[in-house]
Amino acid sequence: MKYASTDFQIIGGGINGLLLTLELAKSGASVTLIERDRPGREASWAGGGIVSPLYPWRYAPSITALASWAQDYYPELVAELTANTGIDSELSESGLLMLDADDQDEALLWAASHQREMHCLAGQQIYNRESGLAPGFQNGLWMPKVANVRNPRLLQALLAQVQHFPDVTLLENSEVLGLESEGAMVRQIRMHGGCDKKPFTIPARQVVVCAGAWSGRILSESGKILDVHPVKGQMLLYKFSKPPLSSIILTAGRYLIPRCDGHVLIGSTLEYEGFDKTPSAEARLSLQRSAESMFPELQAMEPVGHWAGLRPGTRDGVPYIGKLPDWQNLFVNAGQFRNGLVLAPASARLMADLLLGREPIVDPLPYDPARQ
Repeated sequence: MKYASTDFQIIGGGINGLLLTLELAKSGASVTLIERDRPGREASWAGGGIVSPLYPWRYAPSITALASWAQDYYPELVAELTANTGIDSELSESGLLMLDADDQDEALLWAASHQREMHCLAGQQIYNRESGLAPGFQNGLWMPKVANVRNPRLLQALLAQVQHFPDVTLLENSEVLGLESEGAMVRQIRMHGGCDKKPFTIPARQVVVCAGAWSGRILSESGKILDVHPVKGQMLLYKFSKPPLSSIILTAGRYLIPRCDGHVLIGSTLEYEGFDKTPSAEARLSLQRSAESMFPELQAMEPVGHWAGLRPGTRDGVPYIGKLPDWQNLFVNAGQFRNGLVLAPASARLMADLLLGREPIVDPLPYDPARQ
């Protein structure tokens, strides 16, 4: 089968690939979006949907720059997608309550310097906000503007939106096998697809790898090096008749996220086990204990869901966004680690700015793949 040449070829149909496709299509470009399975079914789907880094003051300024831009843009993005597709991503400004963090002074300094609203809560003030919490929490940091989004619905809306553009070609169930190059130029993308896994190639013009934890593997199969590795995270899901919490709760690295329909997510683990996505009994028990230690009402309940996803980690925790060294038409947008969803709108906009020669929304230097 022959495919027409398009301006851009995006490898990976997660949230970064979908948003980048949308950005480029809006500019009038033609795009081929390549996904080895179904779009939006890996880490983008498996995460919790918190529109903020956990403990945001502990991250590099380059993460804060992307997160701040994306947080401010999310309401506009969700409103646009809802209007255009009829799919509501359920963005909810629930607020984030962080309990017993041991570096509150640093947190307050960070919030003041970045104009992010944050308040100290102590003792009864914590329970006035969330009465069902386990007893014993002494100190809290409250960020009322932090939102959460129903990430599976966000992905559905993005997919529906990009498919509205006639110059977007979606190749799903198409796995990339290698990039065929001539000198410093990628000339073709080799893949197989369909039920029979029939091999085929498409011409390459400007290639962007947005394949999350698989980005390093895809590039290594063509002799190109990218320091992106998989980090497994497991989640549990509970169901109440109505929301038992009004806020996202975070303590000791574990969090509870309330949804509008009564679902509550608990996450997540950090496991370095390669590309194994198998949920484990050990992780399930660990997550249950964490959830019950925060919200004792869960002791009488059983989870209704348990799954795992693979985050794309990097050596320094900062994503790679830009052109790969020594290549003229090969780019990458990957390595967002635990912040893929919150950073995605800014990551995609920055990548589009670089590809289209526009003024970038933030300084691109900290994300340059040449730093690895």
